[in-house]
Amino acid sequence: MTPEEARRYVLARARERGVAAEVLAELGRELTARAHQRRLEQLTQAVRGGVGVRVVVAGRTGYAYSEELTPEALDWMLQEAIDNAGLQSETGGFLPAGRATPHRNLVGQALQGSLEAKIQMAIGLESTIREDARVKQVLYASYAEREWEVAVASTEGAEGSYRRGVAGLIASLVMQDGASRKQGFDDEWATGVAALEPGRTALEMTERTGRLLGAKPLPTGKYRAYLEPKAAAALLAAFSPMWNGKQVAEGKSPLAGRLGEAIASPLLTLIDDPLLPDGLASRPVDAEGTPAQKTVLVQSGVLTSYLTNSETARTLGLQNTGHAWRTYRGILGVAPSNLYVAPGQGVTLADGVIVSEVMGVHAGTNPITGEFSVQALGLRVEDGAIAYPVENFAIAGSFLALMRQITALGSELKWEYAGRIAYGVPMIEVSELTFAGA
Repeated sequence: MTPEEARRYVLARARERGVAAEVLAELGRELTARAHQRRLEQLTQAVRGGVGVRVVVAGRTGYAYSEELTPEALDWMLQEAIDNAGLQSETGGFLPAGRATPHRNLVGQALQGSLEAKIQMAIGLESTIREDARVKQVLYASYAEREWEVAVASTEGAEGSYRRGVAGLIASLVMQDGASRKQGFDDEWATGVAALEPGRTALEMTERTGRLLGAKPLPTGKYRAYLEPKAAAALLAAFSPMWNGKQVAEGKSPLAGRLGEAIASPLLTLIDDPLLPDGLASRPVDAEGTPAQKTVLVQSGVLTSYLTNSETARTLGLQNTGHAWRTYRGILGVAPSNLYVAPGQGVTLADGVIVSEVMGVHAGTNPITGEFSVQALGLRVEDGAIAYPVENFAIAGSFLALMRQITALGSELKWEYAGRIAYGVPMIEVSELTFAGA
């Protein structure tokens, strides 16, 4: 069977048995071409997919999935989900009533192109990186594609499907100037192959890593901080669970119970928009088939919404924002899509530290308390100009305090892609941040 046929088969079987069921079918494709020494080192292509079902029996929810799309396997999957539901506690589980949403092909011909041309993009990326005499090693340089097709339908009337994909350039390099060595990792993603420029991307990668050579230790202190988009996006990704309705409902977010409260600088507006034109993670429906919608989480500093699915919306007594998330092998959760900070009027450098990179984010951040302490690299700013690179320091504090202390936002949005979720952030100026250095 095709995934579409499998989806219809399982729903028909569920209806015959009087079981409320939701079926999620996924098909993912990956392509990675890695270059080394100006030739193709490794080519990886993979296709993976399956069908997952969520059933609700007497308020109990059960899940199961199958990657074999035969009637026998799908019958087993449905029975397994029903049996699993019987093992759960009664939690008032339900499937939301839904409607049909038109299919959206968000890829079109954007990923079309010969395999040889894509391999040459990886080789071109590596070759241009090596043209910089300070580059001592290119650990890898790759062209990558990620494409996914998702279809969801339920016995309660929800139905929707879409196809989305991205293409990217990824590299890791080591640069040296005298005794100073720096290793850099960088990636750039777009919704189409034509938007990628290996030569320009390679030059940007060597510029971002090369400017950190010759770094000096940064004395401990409080400095005005200028968070570059890549560093700010990493922090936003780490703390985005603070807006997750499930985390809020479980009391695991410092934003719980604070709707309508000023939590950030009036300059900050935070938005999640699954319908963003050409967004890296755009989608017309969520994992429950709920039509997607733009959701403003923070408007001019005021907390206006959380991200919810049907379950967390009911628990919190709020509107379902259509942010259900799961893969065919997973259980229901909540996740953003294209999450971004609205750009501002621009940042003017004065005196402080540009934070260009943060490291150890997963270990050094706590979205339950909002606290963070992460290693970082950057550039000292004096008298309105970049003076010299700095290293051997960590930035620490509260993400809530950081949001309150925003004093300017850059005018240009930069996007970081993190596996079906995209984070967009401009340069962020923070009036004061703790730097623990030498």
